[in-house]
Amino acid sequence: MARYRPEPAHTHGQTPRTGVLLVNLGSPEAPTAKALRPYLKQFLSDTRVVEIPKLIWWPILNLIILNTRPAKSAEKYASIWMDGGSPLRVHTERQAKLLTGHLGEAGHKDWIVRWAMRYGEPSIGRTLDEMRSLGCDRILVVPLYPQYAGSTTGSVMDEVARSLLSWRNLPEMRYIRSYHDQAGYIESLAASVRRHWQHNGQGEHLILSFHGVPRQTLDKGDPYHCECHKTARLLSEALGDDGKRVKVTFQSRFGKAEWLQPYTQPTLEAMARDGVRSVDVMCPGFSSDCLETLEEIAMECKEAFLSNGGKQFNYIPCLNEDAAWIQHLTDLVLAHAGNWRTEDVRRGTSDRSVGAEHARKLGAKH
Repeated sequence: MARYRPEPAHTHGQTPRTGVLLVNLGSPEAPTAKALRPYLKQFLSDTRVVEIPKLIWWPILNLIILNTRPAKSAEKYASIWMDGGSPLRVHTERQAKLLTGHLGEAGHKDWIVRWAMRYGEPSIGRTLDEMRSLGCDRILVVPLYPQYAGSTTGSVMDEVARSLLSWRNLPEMRYIRSYHDQAGYIESLAASVRRHWQHNGQGEHLILSFHGVPRQTLDKGDPYHCECHKTARLLSEALGDDGKRVKVTFQSRFGKAEWLQPYTQPTLEAMARDGVRSVDVMCPGFSSDCLETLEEIAMECKEAFLSNGGKQFNYIPCLNEDAAWIQHLTDLVLAHAGNWRTEDVRRGTSDRSVGAEHARKLGAKH
């Protein structure tokens, strides 16, 4: 059901601004069971995420999962929690600040950059309301998912649309669908791998672990699987791989249904049992380190690999605040902003002041 909020206040003659909204998945407010319960409920109630009929899913979610999983998830979050909150929240906020600086250097100091979470706070709706109050009449939404999936980017745009239902005067909207094959993104990943190899040496295999989704989404036409493999192919080419070192896997399986395969942890366990002694693992589908990378991969999967006979497991961090990645993110934003960049100069203060005066003469209160 749509969630309506009061329409944001409008002021005639307000300075029009261009806004950029970065959106990531989300995180709880604290690493506690109490904070995890509403976060998990919102996340697992999204029909884009769980495509099970509501009559079947509701009792499973509310009577079983939400009574058992919050405490377990809280322990995992506690193991990676940072001073500023969850790693995902900390890195996303830093990326927004760095993007603001880069856009300013590119001549767009008046642009407003904000960040939001699809689940949890700061919410998409309240952040869009804030951007409206600051005069943003053009907003570029940037879901920080390199590869498109209905359960990620699709869900973000669903929430953006719901959030605008109460707005009378809609802004001009654009969004970035995916950037899985963009040269800057691929080179940022490749440079990260090269730096790791330079300082730590090369493992026998480079595992590219992407977040998993149910297999049925591929059968229904979701492009996520294909875009993950294209990212992997382009990255392999950039690294000069002969096709033998790089392997694609999928992590974070939930439930009993078949998900995209091969699964990350079982693959690592099998490799260790088969005599592979060293692996490097990175997660190209995540723009920022988070629970799924720091706890699931760098802790759980590492333990699984080593306990099955592996000797060296190296996790390569996400791009986070990497300078090359932030520059590419800036270039990506400017490219999708398109003609907004050049039209900024035509939206002068004189026209706004005249318009405000006309509005007041016609009876406007603000």
